[in-house]
Amino acid sequence: MQTTVVRVGTIYIPVQNVQGAVHWYENHLGASTNYQDHDKAIIDVANLSLFLVKAEEKQSANFVDCYGRERFSLTFEVDGEEALRSLHSELRDKGVQTSEVEDRGHPGVNFVFQDADGNLFDVWSELSPAY
Repeated sequence: MQTTVVRVGTIYIPVQNVQGAVHWYENHLGASTNYQDHDKAIIDVANLSLFLVKAEEKQSANFVDCYGRERFSLTFEVDGEEALRSLHSELRDKGVQTSEVEDRGHPGVNFVFQDADGNLFDVWSELSPAY
């Protein structure tokens, strides 16, 4: 018998202020909170759970690629370019730092935004096949 991974259940995101981060994700991405205490919270957004964990200063989920660019580690998907552009506008209207919408040479378009703690997230206009 071969066991396979079925889905991603929880992604851990470092934050400085748990209550502030919960508020940010609820107001900017429509997240709902399942659990919260002083140093952690579990929120649901985009059919997955994000575990917001109080971390040391200057921690983020970002990494630096081989060209020295700071990169995101998570891509959210929306259903089409119109939905992506709408989300891009909504986030900008709320004061969220976003990149420009860009064509990366594959189907769809993308943009990057950051949360209040500087964690970078990508948004893609294409939906992956259902698992």
